[in-house]
Amino acid sequence: MIRSDIIRGHLESIILRLIYENDQYGYEISKQISLRTDNRFQIKEATLYAVFQRLEKKELIESYYGKVSHGGKRKYYRITMLGKAYLKETAREWKETKEIIDLFMEGLD
Repeated sequence: MIRSDIIRGHLESIILRLIYENDQYGYEISKQISLRTDNRFQIKEATLYAVFQRLEKKELIESYYGKVSHGGKRKYYRITMLGKAYLKETAREWKETKEIIDLFMEGLD
């Protein structure tokens, strides 16, 4: 099992990436994270909504209410132009960070 503190610093980028693919609501995003990681990483609801708040405050995403379904309106999130630029920058940073860490960690397994 992966230590969640390693991923925690990258949650904003992970969530932005999922919203970049298409507008989504909270539960959908948490399901995608579990699914794509084969349940190796799961995000708690409180953590997810705290990240949404930070991203909205930074104007990297915006929210809107969708049509009523299953008795209520779902709150969807979409990435902004600023969010797309930020995501590209964090992707570049991650690639460089990964290359540096790989220099030291490869060949140990």
